[in-house]
Amino acid sequence: MSESPDCRSLLSASSQLNLMEIDAIDDKEFDIPQVDTPPTLESILNEPETEEETFLWEDTSLLNTDPVDSHSCETSSLASSDSGDPAHLKRRKKTVEMNASVHGSVLRHSLLKGISAQIVSAADKVDAGLPTAITVSGVIAVGTSHGLALVFDVNQALRLCLGTTATGAEFGAVSALSINHDCSRLLCGFAKGQITMWDLANGKLLRTITDAHPPGTAILHVKFTDDPTLAICNDSGGSVFELAFRRVMGMRSCDSRCLFSGSKGEVCCIEPLHTPPDLRDHPITPYSLLAMGSLTKILVIGLKPSLKVWMTFPYNKSDPSSVPQLAWQFVPAQKTYNPVLAFCRGDTVHFLLVKKEEAGSIHVVKQRQLHLNCDLISLSWISSRTLVLVNSQEQLQVVDRPSQEVLDQLDLEQVQLVYNSRHFKSLATGGNVSEALALVGEKACYESVCSYAGQILYLGTKSAHIMTLRNWRERVDFLLRQERFGEALALAWSFHEGTAKAVVGLYGDPGKRKGVVADKMVEILILFVERSLKRCPDQGKIQVLEQHFQEVVPVVVDYCLLLQRSDLLFEQLYSRLVENVVSRGMFLEALESYIISQRLAHLTTPIMKDLLVHYHGNGLMDRLERLIVHLDVTSLDMQQVVQMCWENHLYDAMIYVFNRGMNDYITPLEKLFAEIGPHLREGRQLTNEQVVIGNKLLVYISCSLAGRAYPLGDIPEDLVPQVKNKVFEFLIRLHSETSEEEEVFPFIRTLLHFDTREFLNVLALTFEDFRNDKQALEYQQRIVDILLKVMVDNPDFTPSQVGGLFTFLARQMAKPDNTLFVNRKLFDQVLEFLCCPDDDSRHTERQQVLLELLHVGGVVQFDEGSLLALAEKAEFYQICEFLYEKQHLYEKIIDCYLRDNLRKVEVFSYIHNLLSMPGYSPAEKQNVWDKSLQHIQELVALDPSRSADLVTCHFSEHVQPILSQLEDDKLRFQFLTSLLEPSREGRPADSTVTLDPDLHEQQLGLLCRFDPPGLQAFLETSQLYPLEAAIKMTEQYGHSEATSYLLEKKGDAHGAFTVLLTKLKRILESITRDGGMAGGDGGGAKDGSVPLEGLESSLDDIIALCQRNSQNLNQQQREVRGHRSAQGPHTWCL
Repeated sequence: MSESPDCRSLLSASSQLNLMEIDAIDDKEFDIPQVDTPPTLESILNEPETEEETFLWEDTSLLNTDPVDSHSCETSSLASSDSGDPAHLKRRKKTVEMNASVHGSVLRHSLLKGISAQIVSAADKVDAGLPTAITVSGVIAVGTSHGLALVFDVNQALRLCLGTTATGAEFGAVSALSINHDCSRLLCGFAKGQITMWDLANGKLLRTITDAHPPGTAILHVKFTDDPTLAICNDSGGSVFELAFRRVMGMRSCDSRCLFSGSKGEVCCIEPLHTPPDLRDHPITPYSLLAMGSLTKILVIGLKPSLKVWMTFPYNKSDPSSVPQLAWQFVPAQKTYNPVLAFCRGDTVHFLLVKKEEAGSIHVVKQRQLHLNCDLISLSWISSRTLVLVNSQEQLQVVDRPSQEVLDQLDLEQVQLVYNSRHFKSLATGGNVSEALALVGEKACYESVCSYAGQILYLGTKSAHIMTLRNWRERVDFLLRQERFGEALALAWSFHEGTAKAVVGLYGDPGKRKGVVADKMVEILILFVERSLKRCPDQGKIQVLEQHFQEVVPVVVDYCLLLQRSDLLFEQLYSRLVENVVSRGMFLEALESYIISQRLAHLTTPIMKDLLVHYHGNGLMDRLERLIVHLDVTSLDMQQVVQMCWENHLYDAMIYVFNRGMNDYITPLEKLFAEIGPHLREGRQLTNEQVVIGNKLLVYISCSLAGRAYPLGDIPEDLVPQVKNKVFEFLIRLHSETSEEEEVFPFIRTLLHFDTREFLNVLALTFEDFRNDKQALEYQQRIVDILLKVMVDNPDFTPSQVGGLFTFLARQMAKPDNTLFVNRKLFDQVLEFLCCPDDDSRHTERQQVLLELLHVGGVVQFDEGSLLALAEKAEFYQICEFLYEKQHLYEKIIDCYLRDNLRKVEVFSYIHNLLSMPGYSPAEKQNVWDKSLQHIQELVALDPSRSADLVTCHFSEHVQPILSQLEDDKLRFQFLTSLLEPSREGRPADSTVTLDPDLHEQQLGLLCRFDPPGLQAFLETSQLYPLEAAIKMTEQYGHSEATSYLLEKKGDAHGAFTVLLTKLKRILESITRDGGMAGGDGGGAKDGSVPLEGLESSLDDIIALCQRNSQNLNQQQREVRGHRSAQGPHTWCL
């Protein structure tokens, strides 16, 4: 094909541009990685593959590029526009916050500077028009709005300029491009519907296809399949056609077959499955799968061996303007690769795994969806686990598919992305498309985005851009260049542990990969320390220095220990940090958490010494003690450390050094006993410090006898018997080595005086392990004998202490495998001591001690008759209760409660529970019932209300006899009031007690005497009292209001009026006699004195009575009463 003048000028201009813009750009300048020996398919398949695998095969870079680092600077651009319709969309500029703190910069955005320059040059110099479409394989092809196709090689040099502007005038803009898999043919689709095929070796036009689809529609997509003789095209009518290329006798032809008619629903995107070269033998390849996205659903069809629809999948509800997206990717799973189709329309990405069954059919498996909060306009795979998405705001997101985590974000506004709106609207052929397709076309950018070999190209109105995944070193170095050392270490550690996402450039087995990353981390750590020391503030407040190193030292320590490089930490890095006092101190303190968590158990001798000096010099003694008990102290000067611990009261650390450093378990006991023994022997009160020592002694003894190290860990197994024997021998020593004038067994005496109960608990825990140890059993009996000798008949010990000893002994002797021997006479002696009636001191304490002794089995050591007699004599009623309950004499327990001043009120609950609960015989309940009736008057006097509840529940038929026993009328009134109260909790709803009229009559009389204010409420609520008797009773006690109420209730309104009027007259007479003094008293025969304030209340009662009964008066009576009422109550009465 001869070159046109326009083409020659374009090539000339491009060559000049290459010299200026491209030659100076090489791999080293932009750190583009090279792969010496890519892994083979066999090596990949032989590696164990799981869903969590994050190491991927890194593809070599396709092109020399000019990096555009969106993370380093804020970028902005004019709004992107359709190449043929500058006013197609108005987008507002939006600032996006870039967050690279978790994964670093995952995506490298680079400008294809050479291609971009030649696109601009072609538009200016040869009238090529604006770019409209791009595709990539072994070369890059860019279509223009004036019908040209520019083909560039990997060095961005213009190889071919296909077509002419005259062709563009006839066919319209290039609307779609496709290159076959061997990079020998290029298909160009045009806005007016034509398709051309070009030979990329020589730039020769091979075919011009004008009848492959209905005329008057634009070509939206044209795609080669893996079969070089088969392609697919999609037009603006929504139809899809298969193009079969033939060559017979040197004549080239193209047969077209409709695969899908737009009349059934327009298809707006197509994507044939392309098999990678290493997977050409994949069982799915022969089916030549094709995915099609219509406005309502996704279809997957097989073109071979015969046309067949394998799957349809409807979209979720979405915005009608949302653009359908399709993308295939072979994904490893379970040592095999299968294609996965990702598709979306709107904000949800679906994934379909396609595989061939053994029966020969294709099986489609739906996988987990990816939900986003944005409308997507582009969907591309950049690796088998990583997607690159672009939303309608031109924000790009890198998403890890397994975790659905967003790894990186970029703003594509600066790209000025090309949109395919004109072609979807088919403006070149008159715009004869549906409204739905035209609406989708507003956001369509299918032909502006293409992916190949792990790289994605984006076409802008004046530039071309490429996105690739950074390899792992590049991601780490990106953070290092910004001096974000902490984040760089965190990212490198994620590579080391295999938890990083979108990993590129790590090969080999896990051990080799960890080694490579570990070496890089060591470099970072050394650089981090060097940089922090160089940038350390020379002067200023100590807080400034601390803050500076706080951001460095803990991070360095953490990662050195994670890498298990203590040699690097303690030698190379510490030797640098020790130069600064602040960094040295911070380094030593940073070790603390790792030592305490037992991640660091051994320190070098110099660092151990520096640690002790630093903590001691800064007064951090408590923290130092916590460190010492977690460290290997064999490298220290033992005597010096012990002396420091003793002087600073670090008793745990001292014990630890003696035990672990010198295998000495007795010296700590001697030193601690010497601190508290003399004070206890002399009866002096211990200081707080001495109490702490005593408690530590008990815990240390307990641990030693149980085979546990103090304060943590375990004693070595071969030393456990030896340590136990030594500790026992120490405790039962007759005298201490310091003095022989003291009482015998000083150490056991000291512990008993310090805390008897806790010492006995320590022994109890120790005795649990003595069952099969003959030597230990001998020690056990020996200690018990010493305890009895020391404590029995010794006035220095309280009843509680002595009782605690025998409670301990009773527990031990109650065990089935008991081997202890204790003389029974000692128990009788203790019993007499505790029950001595002449000793009123500590009465409650002595009773509780004896009760505890009985509960743990001590009762078998006593004669129950003698015990009961002693308990009654000592007024130990709880002991009596224990024995009576054991003998099932429950009725006698009532006497115990009533005689015990501290527990009297509990007798009601006891009686109620025993009579109500199952588990007791009828005879036992009857005895308790009879006993309760015998004491009923005492019970009522104790609590009338609770007695009434008890009677209602259990003695309702004996109310009258009970009342007759109550000699005190006041007490009878209180009891009867509680008995007749209907709303008390716990009372049976159907109680017959409250329905007895005699009780109500008695209560009425008692109310008149003891509670006149409550009389009216009783009369209104109760309906069971006899009316005539009630009237006489209220008249007898002079309660006028009550009498009036009863007469009115009887129907005698006139009598009620007379009673109230009589009362009013007495009040008036009293006021007149006393001269009308407010508050003066008036005399009344029965009512007593009434204050002046009662006048108005009495008048109100009369008026209310008249109003209630006025309907019973005749007309003349009503007029007279009404006339008098109108005069006012005071005038009328006076």
